Amino acid sequence: MGRALAQAEPAAAAVFAEADEVLGVSLSKLCWDGPEAELNDTVNTQPALLVHSVAVLRALEGRGLHTSPAFAAGHSLGEFSALVASGALTFREALRLVRARGLAMKAAGESNPGGMAAVLGLDVEVVDAACRQAREATRQAVEVANDNCPGQVVISGAEPALAAAGEILKGLGARRVVRLAVSIAAHSSLMASAQQTFGAVLEKAQVAEPRLTVIGNVQASPLRSAQEIRVDLEAQLTSRVRWTESIRTMVTSGVTRFFEIGTGEVLSGLIRRTDPSVQAAAVDLPESFAPLLG
Repeated sequence: MGRALAQAEPAAAAVFAEADEVLGVSLSKLCWDGPEAELNDTVNTQPALLVHSVAVLRALEGRGLHTSPAFAAGHSLGEFSALVASGALTFREALRLVRARGLAMKAAGESNPGGMAAVLGLDVEVVDAACRQAREATRQAVEVANDNCPGQVVISGAEPALAAAGEILKGLGARRVVRLAVSIAAHSSLMASAQQTFGAVLEKAQVAEPRLTVIGNVQASPLRSAQEIRVDLEAQLTSRVRWTESIRTMVTSGVTRFFEIGTGEVLSGLIRRTDPSVQAAAVDLPESFAPLLG
């Protein structure tokens, strides 16, 4: 995770080294050598994803971007990377916030365990109604966590309600309901304690006015001030990620090309499924940099 990039790009290597210094642990070694189980602990996964995306960004900037982006956006944790790109957060501040976020979410998951499931083949409105029915039947939490793209929605909540929602959704014609390998009900009301803990950390964070328009997850609309950013990052922990709406907001504003900066190419696929008329490409290794360089 990021090793080849750091070996090829000094600017990327510097980001990994800075992360090791800020966190006081060798995150770079964990990213590159594992163990995988430790890397998959949300306390480590969240900083690792941020570091990798910022490493790609800094490598691109070091090479000389030939154009300035019109917007930045990030899916869930990725919003922190978008805010670094916009200048609203320094990398160091974002890294400290992300580590605190991971710790708060892990603690909330231990005190209020739950899970998540991907629902394929149904519109978000149908999934939302099924969750409401499951909540009424079980008196426990289950909610839409991620509206990823048309036909792909993730739900999150307590085990009995999650199971009930899954059965309802299968009856409504879901192509598949796939449990995710997580024990945290992210983006649901079960993260309320994490929201409170993280909100206290966020209140003291240094947040600047963004120099680039960032589309926030909670409302799928621009975050124009430091206060709006704080509100969105805190609310995000118990709110759905409105990714479909976020992409449509940018497309409506004239965006025709999207570049996914960081790990993998999942978001590029979601973007193309949301609007097949736009271009979306993942950027990670130097050989993928060409479209963004002069």
